[in-house]
Amino acid sequence: MLAAAGLGSRRDMEMLIATGRVAVNGLIVQVGDRVTENDVVRVDGRVVPLPWNAPQVRVLIYHKPEGEIVSRDDPKQRTTVFDQLPKLKGERWIAVGRLDYNTEGLLLFTTSGDLANRLMHPRFDVEREYAVRVLGDELSEQQIQSLKRGVQLEDGPARVEDIVASGGEGANRWYHLALKEGRNREVRRLFEALGLTVSRLIRVRYGPVNMPPRLKRGQRLELTPDEVAKLLSWCDKAASRQPSPKPAAKPRQPNPQRADSRPKDKPQQAKAKPGEEGGGKAVHPFRRRLATRGSKQPG
Repeated sequence: MLAAAGLGSRRDMEMLIATGRVAVNGLIVQVGDRVTENDVVRVDGRVVPLPWNAPQVRVLIYHKPEGEIVSRDDPKQRTTVFDQLPKLKGERWIAVGRLDYNTEGLLLFTTSGDLANRLMHPRFDVEREYAVRVLGDELSEQQIQSLKRGVQLEDGPARVEDIVASGGEGANRWYHLALKEGRNREVRRLFEALGLTVSRLIRVRYGPVNMPPRLKRGQRLELTPDEVAKLLSWCDKAASRQPSPKPAAKPRQPNPQRADSRPKDKPQQAKAKPGEEGGGKAVHPFRRRLATRGSKQPG
């Protein structure tokens, strides 16, 4: 409830409670204590209004079949995944990532923009796992190492976190691989770069959420409130593992004692030789005497 009130992440609020800075009805509370709508909650002595009427976060698991597009509007009038979702009042379903038209598998939807951002943003390094069927012979050790080290694609290098063989016979070989990006057709393009063709692609895991074996193509399943709470907690812990961004370096201030007093927009004039007047500057009398003395020939 403190996190929902905007005081910070769930993990930050747990630390706040553990350090004794949160009180309910005048009593210091511990992590796991419950609060009701009639309780008075204080943080560092200040009353905090809790958002009791805020809608609860909802999360759906959908087994996307091939032939559906992950978009609300399609010029070709193809079937979209949003056509299969329950209707909402005052809210909307947000797709967590995308799957290609010819790709099936696990697709998450949520009513929380913050949760969707945490699951999709590259900064949080959320793994996606795929089952991949490849046409041709078994991958060589060199090809596997290339996928792990990184393959240069047209939009930059890409790599898999792990890849293991998972069976197959004849011309079809199955592999399970994990990566931490969600670029367009990334898995297919990785194999195409090695001269291989992906004949089937199924996403089986997104972060901590696995595809339930009983969930058939086109079916959906809503997570329970406890499961949603665990997912939110997992996201908070994943965020806490990320290093804090380094502050931007301050631009160096010029030293007024070392600043060149000459105007920057005027070209620098050549220095005058001894005995000469150049650039409109008068030559110091001492320099003129030295120049005259040096020009005399011995008698």
